Amino acid sequence: MNQALIEQIKNCPSLPSLPSIAVQVLDLAQKADVDIPEIARLISKDPALSTKMLRTVNSSFYARSKAVSTISQALVILGLQSVKTLVLGFSLVSNLSKSKSNGFNHINYWRRAIYSATAARVIASKLAMVQQEEAFLCGLLKDIGMLVLDQVAGDKYGGLFDKATSHLNLSELEAAELGMSHAEVGGYLAEEWKLPAMLAAPIKYHHSVDQVSDPALKKLAELVGLAGRCADVFVDTDPAPAIVNVRQIAERTFGLTEADCDAILADVGKRTKEMAGLFEINIGTAVAYDTILKKANEALVQISLQGHMQASQLQQQNEQLQERVVTDALTRLANRARFDEFLAEKFAAATASGKPLALIMIDIDKFKSVNDKHGHPAGDAVIQAVARLVKVASRATDLAARYGGEEMAIILPDTTRQHAANVAETVRRALAAKPIKTPSAQLPITASFGVACVEPGVPIKLPAHLIKAADLALYHAKNSGRNNVKVFMPKPAAVAA
Repeated sequence: MNQALIEQIKNCPSLPSLPSIAVQVLDLAQKADVDIPEIARLISKDPALSTKMLRTVNSSFYARSKAVSTISQALVILGLQSVKTLVLGFSLVSNLSKSKSNGFNHINYWRRAIYSATAARVIASKLAMVQQEEAFLCGLLKDIGMLVLDQVAGDKYGGLFDKATSHLNLSELEAAELGMSHAEVGGYLAEEWKLPAMLAAPIKYHHSVDQVSDPALKKLAELVGLAGRCADVFVDTDPAPAIVNVRQIAERTFGLTEADCDAILADVGKRTKEMAGLFEINIGTAVAYDTILKKANEALVQISLQGHMQASQLQQQNEQLQERVVTDALTRLANRARFDEFLAEKFAAATASGKPLALIMIDIDKFKSVNDKHGHPAGDAVIQAVARLVKVASRATDLAARYGGEEMAIILPDTTRQHAANVAETVRRALAAKPIKTPSAQLPITASFGVACVEPGVPIKLPAHLIKAADLALYHAKNSGRNNVKVFMPKPAAVAA
C-alpha cells in the first residue's frame, strides 16, 4: 500500500464522507437493543430519502403483492439489514454524485455503477443468496476509489483513465503508476467509515478475490467482480470481450451456463433502467441485451475461433515443453529421467503379465580418446551419429535413451533375449561398417553391447537388477575385446544383486 498516497487521501479536503443519516442508522443498528421505531423515525425525517426508500421497496425488484406505505412497514417486511443497506446506498449516492470531476467522466462512472449494482442483485437472487441487498450496495460502491483518486490525483488520474483499454486494465495502470488500485483505495475508505466487513471486503477485493480467506466474503467478492463485468457488457463500446468473460467467470466460479448468463444479462438490462430512475442516475438510452448480443455475435464468433486457436497453440506448446523435459538435448533420445520412468512402468507390466522385457546397454568404445585427440565437437558428432542408429533400430513400442555420457540404452517391451541380441548385433554392424564424419575427421567408431532380459525362469525382481544384469554383460563385452554383443545368462538359482 502506498503510504504517501494514503496521507494525500487523508488530507484531501474534498474526500467523500459518510452522510450523517447513514452514520446514525449504523450506530442505532449496532446496538444490542435495537430500537426499530427510532430508526424508522430517523429515516422518515428525511423526506427525499424516505420517498426513495418506499419507491424502491414497491418497485418490481421486490415484487410485493401489497404496497408498503411507511418506513416502519418496510423495516418489518424487509428487515433491518436490508433497510440499513438501502439507507447507505441512497445517502452515499446522493452525496457522492454531487462531487465535481477533476479528471474523468463521472456520468460514465455512475452509469457503470448502477449496472454493476443491478447485476450484483440479480446474480445474488439467481444464486439464492441471503445477502442480496449487500450485493447491490457493493456493486454500487465497489469503484468508489475511482472518485477518491479523481479528487486526489486530478488530471493525472484522468490521463490514466483515458489510457486504460478496459476497466480491468485500469486497475493494473493504477497499481503501476499510483502504487494502489481504486479497489484498494475504496477498501481503505470503507474501513475508515467503519462499514461492516460484508461491505468493505468485496469493495476492496473484487479484483483480487484470492486474498479473501472467509468463504462467505470471498463468494460475495467474486459475485461483485462478476457484476462489474456484466456492467461492461452494457457500457463498453465493444461488448463482446465482456460477454465472453462473464460466461467464463460465471461457469468457473458459480457453475452457471451460457443460457443462465444470457438470462441474467437480459434481466439486468431490463431492471437497470428502473433502478437508475430510483437513484436518479442518468444511463442515457437503455439498450436491451438481445440487441447488444445480436451486434456482438460476429465478434463473439471471432473471439471463439481465436480462443480455439490459442488453446491449440497452448496444447502444442505444452507438448513441446513436455518433450523437452524428457528429451536429451544433444541426441534427441529420451533422457535418463524418462528412461527410469519407462523402465519402471514396463517392468511392472512384464512382471504382471509374464511377458518378456529386454534391455540393451550400449557403450561407445574408446570414446575418451575421441575427445582427447579431436575435441569435444567431434565427440558430440560421434554421440549424435550413434544415437541416430539406435533410434532407427528401435520400434515405436521401444524406448531409445541416452543413459549418460557416451552410454545409450534401448528398452524393448515384449521382446525375448535372442531378439534383443539380434537388434544389438544389427546396430553394432551398422556402426562398425562406416566411419563417422566429424568436424575434424572421418573416424572409425565401434561400440560394445550388453543385453539382459526379464522372462519366465529368470530371477530378476527389480528394474535395478535388470540394469545391473545388462551392465555386467556390457562389462564382459568390453573385456572381450570390445565391438561385440554379450548376453546376460543367469543360472536359474542365481539372483541378480
